Amino acid sequence: MKHKPLDAYLHASAYIDYFDLRIQQLIATFTQEHEIEKIKAVFEYVRDEISHSYDIKNNTVTRRASEVLENKHGICYAKSHLLAALLRGMGIPSGICYQRLTLYDKPEDGYCIHALNTVYLKEYNKWIRLDARGNKEGVNAQFSIHEEQLAFPIRAAYGEKDYTTNFDEPHPDISKTLEAYTDGLRMYQEGLPADLSEENTKE
Repeated sequence: MKHKPLDAYLHASAYIDYFDLRIQQLIATFTQEHEIEKIKAVFEYVRDEISHSYDIKNNTVTRRASEVLENKHGICYAKSHLLAALLRGMGIPSGICYQRLTLYDKPEDGYCIHALNTVYLKEYNKWIRLDARGNKEGVNAQFSIHEEQLAFPIRAAYGEKDYTTNFDEPHPDISKTLEAYTDGLRMYQEGLPADLSEENTKE
């Protein structure tokens, strides 16, 4: 996976706005002494306590990490912003990465882009991927250091793929999608990008 220097994955930005007071207050509640345990707890908080908007059929579009926390829901794009914000606010490098998945399980139904997170484990000097989308029947993402357990294992035969860039900011196609819609359910059903434009020239 292509990375920038670690510092790039620590800054705050429009979508990863960890200086928001509510985010800072939440960060203060994670008191685990060991960094690995803290990362696991933060991941499980975003996975389990922040609902996936489509799962609960909430049509409010949340974009910034602070909006996701305030509303307690977001689609995978938005939840990845919150997880990155919480970790960065703790001084732990975190990025965003993407997968191209079938939209409704079969290639003929089309594709969509799915977002998940990266986090740098200082103790192991390595990056891992974590998917805080939210578990449900058929989806069982877990914190794992050595063997990934993501929400959606890639099925190459279906045309699915992992993108190889560890982004320090949401991909422009993703932010454009989030800003273009005011109805989240409509966005989820018809507006998710099927590919990432910049990545097409890299792979």
